[in-house]
Amino acid sequence: MTGLRVGVDIGGTFTDLCVLDETGVVAVGKVLTTHDEPARAVEEGLKTTLADAGLDAADVEQLVHGTTLVTNALIERKGSRTAMLATAGFRDVLEMRREHRYELYDLLIELPKPLVPRHLRFDVPERILADGTVHTGLDEDYVARLGRELDARGIDAVAICFLHAFTNPAHERRAADVLKEVAPRLRVALSSEVVPEIREFERASTTVANVYVQDLAERYLRDLERRLHEAGIRPSPHIMLSNGGIATVDTAARHPIRILESGPAGGALAASAIGAGAGVEDLLAFDMGGTTAKLCMISGGAPLVTHEFEVDRKYRLLPGSGLPVKVPVTDMIEIGVGGGSIARIDALGLLTVGPDSAGSEPGPVCYGRGGTEPTVTDADLVLGYLDPGYFLGGGMTLDAEGAREAIRSKIAGPFGISVEEAAWGLHTSVNEDMANAARVHAVERGKDPAKLPMFTFGGAGGVHGVGVARALGVPEVVAPPAAGVLSAAGFLTAPLAFDFVRSARSAVLDLSGDQVDALFAEMETEGRELLEKSGVDGALVTHRRIAEMRYSGQGYEIRVPVEPGKWPESLVDAFTETYRTLYRRTGPDVAVEVLNWRVVSSGPVPAVTLRLAAATAEGDARKGSRPAYFPAEGGFVDTAVFDRYRLVPGDRVEGPAIVEERESTVVIPPGARCVVGEDAGLVVTV
Repeated sequence: MTGLRVGVDIGGTFTDLCVLDETGVVAVGKVLTTHDEPARAVEEGLKTTLADAGLDAADVEQLVHGTTLVTNALIERKGSRTAMLATAGFRDVLEMRREHRYELYDLLIELPKPLVPRHLRFDVPERILADGTVHTGLDEDYVARLGRELDARGIDAVAICFLHAFTNPAHERRAADVLKEVAPRLRVALSSEVVPEIREFERASTTVANVYVQDLAERYLRDLERRLHEAGIRPSPHIMLSNGGIATVDTAARHPIRILESGPAGGALAASAIGAGAGVEDLLAFDMGGTTAKLCMISGGAPLVTHEFEVDRKYRLLPGSGLPVKVPVTDMIEIGVGGGSIARIDALGLLTVGPDSAGSEPGPVCYGRGGTEPTVTDADLVLGYLDPGYFLGGGMTLDAEGAREAIRSKIAGPFGISVEEAAWGLHTSVNEDMANAARVHAVERGKDPAKLPMFTFGGAGGVHGVGVARALGVPEVVAPPAAGVLSAAGFLTAPLAFDFVRSARSAVLDLSGDQVDALFAEMETEGRELLEKSGVDGALVTHRRIAEMRYSGQGYEIRVPVEPGKWPESLVDAFTETYRTLYRRTGPDVAVEVLNWRVVSSGPVPAVTLRLAAATAEGDARKGSRPAYFPAEGGFVDTAVFDRYRLVPGDRVEGPAIVEERESTVVIPPGARCVVGEDAGLVVTV
């Protein structure tokens, strides 16, 4: 067999693998994540998955990888010893932030500590004005002395974040040259290269984060390359970017902050591809794994992308309580509820779930690996939704009695209720939390979730998908093929891509088409050259233009697609239409201005099929039945259990029913109906 393509996604609990050929999905794998050495799980899981399916590593033509390494390093503060050089008077921007309190009346408000402590932040004599002119020249002798001192003190990385460097980067570039001359060992990142756009705090925070994790990311990526080569994989891996594109290892190593949210992007891409194949361009993508649950809006056949993201939020996941990172990421709502999320009774005597997770070490109680706190997976097992003998296709036997005892002692006993009632409360609490967050997320983007189908995936997505949909009022739930590893499969639908930005504030009516075309042409040339170095035919590179616009006087902007046309009227019309879609009204009668210009440069989109490739086994799809808990029906109900690999297109399943595959389980509650689609996806009418 030839032409194999492999997607690998490292999550907080499991590492997922998906193997495709020209006919579709031919093998899937799911192994526990090895947090001490993440590449080891990739290597071992890949060898096992290929061997079990009778596939040869030499036939792999492409491997795309997504990881949470960068996110974890920032949260756990495991990056390099980093210093920061700022324009004189601005070294405290990392702590001053925007002086915004995410909880106005909380006297004990907590914010994440800056990645660079104050004694390693330095005021450099220099000053460039907002228009790019030099007010105060760079003191090169100061930079040289500082570089020698930092090198002697064992500092490993330096972020240079000078005022208005996005307009004129000359001082940043010269400071970097000086540091390389006196201390070539230091890693140096320039804000004018990492994120060349306006807003001082966000630009500094992002630049610091990039160089803080760069050494760790590069060592990991090189180790991954080595392990894969030793396992017989000939091509170098591609790395999933947070915005839904992929890049080479070299590009990802230079810009590790771009892979911050690489894993979640894969699931959204897969849902987009499957939805487009079914003629559905607007949908909700719901991904629930072992650590978190995520929901993304798919609009016009593509996931929404945002350039505002925060890591390490400290308080109820509220915006403003984390470290801002200004890079393009797939726009989604993420909450700390997954299969491994721990349940407890809080100080007010209420049941709470997450955001802390048992992860893979020790994992939920039912894993039998030393966990003692009840989790969502333990509750789902007690409710009869999971088969203790068929978890991971029989690769792991679950301890049902251990799960019952943990829920009884920690939840049911203190509340004075049955174990089943406690487990159901835990299960529905997760569903309601996700539904509430998803409802706000959708409405803020001008969408009504009750009018959209929901694609559910992830190891726990099928168990909770219909419950979340009912809480949202969603009429239809789709569980795609290989739903438990869909993020890994989605990696293989992404083109090589990168995006570029320039800050050039101007009133729209003051612009000329030649000015804008020249600005875009500069970024498009940069994009084409980068992709050509990655092996893409320059003639096949496409570019998407975006302007970030606002009414004059507003504090924030919206993203508007830029199409060729008459200037400047076409841009004003596009802004007005986008604004009306988001807010259901037009704004004040004031001038419209552009703040940033963006270009997304992409190679060809891969032609892949995400359906199950192999024909299903012959025989009755019904495996038997077991009791499952549905309180609306009075408690435990004898529930039919089906083998997903024996279901064929057109088959119908009436709830209550459970459909099992190796890496996930779909629960169809009473009153719901399921039909198997042409691509083997399960379409559940709620």
